[in-house]
Amino acid sequence: MADLIIKPRKGLAALNFGELYAYRDLLYFLAWRNVKVRYKQTAIGAAWAVIQPFMNMIVFSIFFGALAKIPSDGLPYPIFVYAGLLPWTFFSNVIRMAGNSVVEDEKLITKVYFPRLIIPSSVAGVELLDFCIAFIIYVLMMLYYQIPLTVQLLAIPLLLFFMVIAALGIGLILSALTVTYRDFRYVLPFVIQLWLYVSPVIYPVSIVPEAWRPLLALNPMAGIIDAFRSALLGSPFDFPTLIISAIVSVILFIGGVLYFQRLERTFADII
Repeated sequence: MADLIIKPRKGLAALNFGELYAYRDLLYFLAWRNVKVRYKQTAIGAAWAVIQPFMNMIVFSIFFGALAKIPSDGLPYPIFVYAGLLPWTFFSNVIRMAGNSVVEDEKLITKVYFPRLIIPSSVAGVELLDFCIAFIIYVLMMLYYQIPLTVQLLAIPLLLFFMVIAALGIGLILSALTVTYRDFRYVLPFVIQLWLYVSPVIYPVSIVPEAWRPLLALNPMAGIIDAFRSALLGSPFDFPTLIISAIVSVILFIGGVLYFQRLERTFADII
């Protein structure tokens, strides 16, 4: 009689997409729960999705556009900076919320089994809703400034894909680290603030010296933000920077999944 040896799968083989699909209803429930919790008992509800990037746009336009005279590739600075704030706001909110998501759902983790990957992934669903609302406002701004819509808008779904996997990859790493080291809950806002200034949100990639652009592109949001701006405003794509940032995004996602799965078996004990 043959012996049957059961071993845990390692690496990406441990990522059971069939199991994740089987728990899709839980993913939807957690995402919708996060939406309701965020806007429960708020006076203006989903309008907060617009206020955050809009207020940042006003502040940046005054201090960096009007006072510091940072170039904006010949575009009105409000329309230029808002195009960068759209992907940046999504990215920063996902890694911030995903980083704390596992700790905040500790009671759920210790009581029932489900793929733990669903918890940080559900955060992206909330932010995608906010992104769509803010995107509609941006289109209205483009019409106000008489900026034509071009066929390059068709690139946005692909750019959104790379943005999501980059944010999830970093969010998965941070969520696993935060379970073990709660200090990351306090370090994360500081890191996000610094990350903003090394991403081309308030300045164009064109002002970065050519020799430094490959290094800038190692920041996954550098190429993605620049490409978002190009897709929205119809300007040429910087393909070398975008390709490097896209590759880094994929690497971050794979690394985030592997690291998260390596530690998730210990979550219930540590948390």
